[in-house]
Amino acid sequence: MSKFKNGYDTLSMAVEDLQSMGYTIDYDLVEDGLKSKDLKKKWKAEELEVVKFYRFEGVSDPADNTILYAIECNDGNKGLLVDAYGADVYISPEMIEKLRMNEEKP
Repeated sequence: MSKFKNGYDTLSMAVEDLQSMGYTIDYDLVEDGLKSKDLKKKWKAEELEVVKFYRFEGVSDPADNTILYAIECNDGNKGLLVDAYGADVYISPEMIEKLRMNEEKP
């Protein structure tokens, strides 16, 4: 049985619950992976795994869409990446593949 819920009503509820499950690092997207400003560390695409993601769509503004990723790194670090749909950031094909949303992912 998965430890993850199927969905949340709000982004803030999801973040709070996932943080209580140990996903405490605040990841930022960079071209070839992720970084943590707090830890002053970077991870390449091959060093991380998206274990769950949640989509949140704006009620009043359809353009206000966000994805929350729960991510585990091969060094044991766990955290969250909040990414707006269609973000204006260039990322490598490897990161695109890691963040690709399909229903076959857990």
